[in-house]
Amino acid sequence: MSNTANKTTRRNLLKNAAGAAAVVTGAAALVPSEAAAATPKEQKQGWPKPKDGEKRLFSSAVLHNGTLYLAGVGAHFEGTIQEHTKHVLDELEKQLIECGSSMDKVLKVNVYLNDLKDYKAMNDTYLGRFTGIPPVRTTVAPAGGVPGNSLVEMDCIAYV
Repeated sequence: MSNTANKTTRRNLLKNAAGAAAVVTGAAALVPSEAAAATPKEQKQGWPKPKDGEKRLFSSAVLHNGTLYLAGVGAHFEGTIQEHTKHVLDELEKQLIECGSSMDKVLKVNVYLNDLKDYKAMNDTYLGRFTGIPPVRTTVAPAGGVPGNSLVEMDCIAYV
């Protein structure tokens, strides 16, 4: 086969391959939109439910497409970091259960410490509260401390 014939054959193969790829890509592009059409519309619900005409700054929990977002929970009483940590985790667990989830379904926790010196004591109380694979966690000590004189505040993301 001559060099010119080889080039022509390669060009034809490339053109045909490009055309086939375009058809496959076009077909694949239809699949997500078909799947989206079959998926129910996104739903967002908040807790607690507002009373008629009530305006709130934020929700304590929001459920969106099976993912639950809980607002920060603090401990607003005199006590130790261990007492505050236990209280916060107990309150998060109550909210999770009320919203149809559990501590085992928590994916992410954010911990805000009033003082980073409480890190070890907070960890000692926190340890073991989540069974199985523990959630991903971020711990920070924000400048200015935690609002409301709590020694610790936590929020989390879970699935239902």
